[in-house]
Amino acid sequence: MASAAVEKLLTGYEEPKGFNFENCRRNAFMEKQGVTLPKARSTGTTICGVIFNEGVVLGADTRATGGSIVCDLNCEKIHYIADNIYCCGAGTAADTEFTTRMVESKMQLLKLRTGREGRVISALRMLKQYLFRYQGYISAALVLGGVDVTGPALYTVYPHGSTDKLPYVTMGSGSLAAMSVFEDNYKSRNE
Repeated sequence: MASAAVEKLLTGYEEPKGFNFENCRRNAFMEKQGVTLPKARSTGTTICGVIFNEGVVLGADTRATGGSIVCDLNCEKIHYIADNIYCCGAGTAADTEFTTRMVESKMQLLKLRTGREGRVISALRMLKQYLFRYQGYISAALVLGGVDVTGPALYTVYPHGSTDKLPYVTMGSGSLAAMSVFEDNYKSRNE
């Protein structure tokens, strides 16, 4: 009976483009028909970054979860790599912390050896080689961003070591919702 009511509601319904909240009306109708809706559960991490004219903005939530339990409400997910480079981490907190600290120390050694600020691409290469070596067994999904002599740069680094360079990026369990906001509202420097 409920499925017939849903079909009647959806007949003539045009699928919206992008992320929206029009399903609230549908859900209210389904509840009136006696359908028990699943409860939304907010777990996991959302990290993102966007390039603007002269820099990069990185963002992350602050909750650390273990399954469906929130373990820590004030977890730092934006990690220092160098004065001009930061990294957001999603995945296992210990893996992201250790991985970013390891790259931070390597970038400090590089600065001491060369006498110059490290480039974002140097940190990216260190991260991707380290993660590729462990073939995804290190659960660290990262958004790396910074500004160097080449200008602002923003990368995603997946746990198995592959990377992407884009003007805006999201990772984590909330990445689809965050990406829809970027896709809908992002304007490039040329626009």
